Amino acid sequence: MRVGSFVLAAQFPGQGQGEALHRAVRSAEVAEEAGLDAVWLAEHHFVPYGTCPSAVTLAALLLGRTRRIRVGTAVSVLPTAHPVALGEQAALLHVTSGGRFSLGVGRGGPWVDLEVFGSGLAAYESGFPESLDLLVRWLRDPRVAAAGERFRFREVAVVPRPSESLSDAEGPEVVVACTSPASVRLAAERGLSMLLGMHVGDEEKAEMVALWGRHARAVGRPEAEIRDAAHVSAGVCQIADRRTDAAETLLKAMPGWLKQGLEAHVTVDGRVRRMRDPMAYTELLCGLHPVGTPRLCADRLAATSERTGISRFALLVEGSGDLAATEENIRRLGTDVLPQLH
Repeated sequence: MRVGSFVLAAQFPGQGQGEALHRAVRSAEVAEEAGLDAVWLAEHHFVPYGTCPSAVTLAALLLGRTRRIRVGTAVSVLPTAHPVALGEQAALLHVTSGGRFSLGVGRGGPWVDLEVFGSGLAAYESGFPESLDLLVRWLRDPRVAAAGERFRFREVAVVPRPSESLSDAEGPEVVVACTSPASVRLAAERGLSMLLGMHVGDEEKAEMVALWGRHARAVGRPEAEIRDAAHVSAGVCQIADRRTDAAETLLKAMPGWLKQGLEAHVTVDGRVRRMRDPMAYTELLCGLHPVGTPRLCADRLAATSERTGISRFALLVEGSGDLAATEENIRRLGTDVLPQLH
């Protein structure tokens, strides 16, 4: 089992953006010190829900600040990026970090981002498979051309080639954020592992893993690839000597952040969207994930792994909104929880 942190660089009420980003960087450094396996970085635009607009850029900084830990994006929003540009960045990080970079990608949402970056609503609604396939080809082939609906260009050389890394991996792994049967099928047909959201419980995650396996087999993916697929489960982690104290920490801080962060999202076409109740959502997360004593947290992670077959976790550890408390939470995850899992 491999446990990592999930970093949003969340801006809590009353905080500045620099404070949120400093906490994000510092939490990654502490995660390596504490023995965690990975740091997964979120990407958001124009909202305080997350103040990191480029997960791949922050990943570059953290790969330079660390020596052992894996750093991944969770996720780089593909509809607002050119897949070749993102592929070049991913290849560069893979080669220069000795294979410590993971590229997580997703569709994002129907946000005003699509207008600002000029990609348009079609890039979100129908263009994701084309972008994903071009990205994967860039990370696997020595030369690439494109003749799709959105991207058309003559054959060019891939420089740097991910396979030139002085590591065992031929290229960075690509993980796809999956929230629907359609996205599960998309990932499965390409043999790409899934990142499953923190709002989803064990039963639904197990169903998505099983669906991924069925689709992968239907298109003839190798059985070893299916068996060894390293899906990632996102969640929340807050550790205290009593479960009530851990839950109280999150219930005091997270609803305010969720309210101001989620309300700031603007749709590109004015469509109506359903807002989650911040307090109810926080309570849901406390019930689904490792929130409580070290023993409870270890048991919950082990139970999720057993029920779903998922062996990797990306845990939001900054739910208190406080730097010192976040650092302590990460250290306890490393010293009090991980030994019980090993």
